[in-house]
Amino acid sequence: MPGPPAVPSSAPAVALDQLASEDALRLAVLLAGEVHAVRLDEGALALHALTPRGEARVALHPDTRAERYLMRVREALAGHAMGSPGGYPVHLRRWTRSGHASPKNLEALLRLGEPEAVTAVSLSANLTDELARRVWWAQPTSDTARAMLGHDAVRRGAMGPVLAQHLLEHLPFEEDPDAAIASVAAVAAAGLLDAAARGRLWRAAQHRPHYLIGWLAHAPLTLPPAPARAVPAPVAAAAQAGQPLAALLVRCASAEGQGFLRALALALEKPPTHDATFRVLDAAAAWFADARDAPPALPDVPPAVHAAVCALAATGRAAAEPVLGRTTAVGPLMRRHLAPVLQPLLQHLDVLRTTP
Repeated sequence: MPGPPAVPSSAPAVALDQLASEDALRLAVLLAGEVHAVRLDEGALALHALTPRGEARVALHPDTRAERYLMRVREALAGHAMGSPGGYPVHLRRWTRSGHASPKNLEALLRLGEPEAVTAVSLSANLTDELARRVWWAQPTSDTARAMLGHDAVRRGAMGPVLAQHLLEHLPFEEDPDAAIASVAAVAAAGLLDAAARGRLWRAAQHRPHYLIGWLAHAPLTLPPAPARAVPAPVAAAAQAGQPLAALLVRCASAEGQGFLRALALALEKPPTHDATFRVLDAAAAWFADARDAPPALPDVPPAVHAAVCALAATGRAAAEPVLGRTTAVGPLMRRHLAPVLQPLLQHLDVLRTTP
């Protein structure tokens, strides 16, 4: 077989000469231009590249075992992108997965054809909206979308709505309840649950109430409202004066508060996993936090109402840890173990939703 053609100085000649001549030529031409990201399709034996002009595809023609040949291709890519012909450098693996990739390395990492390197960029604190676009082309998965929505630059950019739409559209196909909860939490925390999405999510949550948990935690006041309840005048006055417990009671009685309590009750009835239980209890504790150091009572507040907010404020994951620490059960069996924890909380919520 004739040797590979001469390679532009910017391309990794030493690595390319290990490839089939046809592949070496096409990769040399490709890498001589501007490449934003690379993705290897191991099944189809093809290299895809994102360029300013769109997507390019190079079919690969292994002259040895496919696995070994793909390793050679990755060596060529690493040599071109980072001057590291040995592939994705080991020292970078240690740092980039934890979000510590150097800003100057981010663009180069996307040209390695390494899923691990793409994940590193998605986690980087220096991720930009443009880099997010390239990451999404290279690795359009729900894990990637959740990671990138954690960055303000992406939330505010053009990619934010794209990632949020993906996560919400894929919820019905997400078999792992904890992953579904994380998806909703990522979209809600990013402020990307618009009115239409909230309507669809609420309807779906009637059958899959764990969808509500991330929503409860990150955007509680955007849940569908329920009829407001009257607040005694002394409590309203105390709230106006800045009394935290009174303000909490007023918030609970509002249409938004009653909507939160309704959704919280739905989610508490059927948490599917340990993590879901911890998350929903933490969401409850956060909402009722102002009752933790509450005075013994407020004028015109029924004792049952005062007891309810104090009990809900005292919850959180610590309430379930003694039970869940002794079992690996999930689903209905887990909920039976948790009944002594969850049932009293549901009764307290009923008090806050029905007591005049």
